[in-house]
Amino acid sequence: MGTLRSMATVEDVRWLGSSLERSYEVFVRGRLKFRVGSIVYVAFSLDETEMGFGFPKEERAGLVAGAPEKFHMPRESEMRFNWVESSLAALDPIEACEFVVDAWRLCVPKKVSAAYDLTHPDGPGPDHPMNR
Repeated sequence: MGTLRSMATVEDVRWLGSSLERSYEVFVRGRLKFRVGSIVYVAFSLDETEMGFGFPKEERAGLVAGAPEKFHMPRESEMRFNWVESSLAALDPIEACEFVVDAWRLCVPKKVSAAYDLTHPDGPGPDHPMNR
């Protein structure tokens, strides 16, 4: 197994977003985003220090309160969405990958998510190129 860095980067999750079924990469005003259909489920800040991702609205206050050094609420105009923001430097690469997969799950049919679980029983971490 490779040695993990303590902080995540865009490149740590980009391979994953590009490999998930029905997911595709787009650039909007210079920002990298991942979509399923027209739904954005992960987006990075222009300077690639922040990652926003789909997350259930009813659970995000608990996530933010439990780890305010890692997570923060989206800006006011995005509060109506299932969305939360994170500092990539505060996440490790495996944790960041787990949030990408969880956000993707919000956008795809249950059968697509279930098929992923069958082929990745240990989650996204073991397939990460840094762990090969």
